Amino acid sequence: MPNRLITFLQQHRFLTTDEQALITAAFEPRHYKEGNQLFKAGQVCRELFFICDGVIRITATNQKGVELTHFFLKEDSFTTILYSFNNETLADESIQAACDADVLVISKSKLQVLYGQIPGFKELIDQITQQKLMDKIKIRNAYLGEDSETRYRLFMQQQPDIVRRVPLKDVAGYLGITPQSLSRIRKNAK
Repeated sequence: MPNRLITFLQQHRFLTTDEQALITAAFEPRHYKEGNQLFKAGQVCRELFFICDGVIRITATNQKGVELTHFFLKEDSFTTILYSFNNETLADESIQAACDADVLVISKSKLQVLYGQIPGFKELIDQITQQKLMDKIKIRNAYLGEDSETRYRLFMQQQPDIVRRVPLKDVAGYLGITPQSLSRIRKNAK
């Protein structure tokens, strides 16, 4: 698993053998089963996750107590609750495995040490994180003002592999529709 992280990072910046060793040693591999929480809302998020295999979802519970999916993230993505991670504040969102997942995890304190050991590493992580955030916003903005059938069609175009890998109730929550409506839309789309 650590090699996947190094391979991903090397696509953005050359890393020396020593830098690769420091990064590999700092990240801890973890496996999560579908539905397991990587991070639970109501706490300060102090870990950064790199997805090696699987799909992770960012969730929140609305005022009615309904759990909603804000985003899906898959392989070769970093994830955390960024505002909580950066500002040491309690998070409203949770991070959950949408299917079985293998991730690499680093604590904020270990990440700070890496930033001091590897010149330009903080800028690299910030650049990757900002790009992923902009990509997520672009995807979500495409759904604004669209009816449920169009949102589903857009989802299938933008993230076709996600729908095959995660429970349909999670896809429905992400699209803001009921699982029953999603079933009807899928049936009519065939």
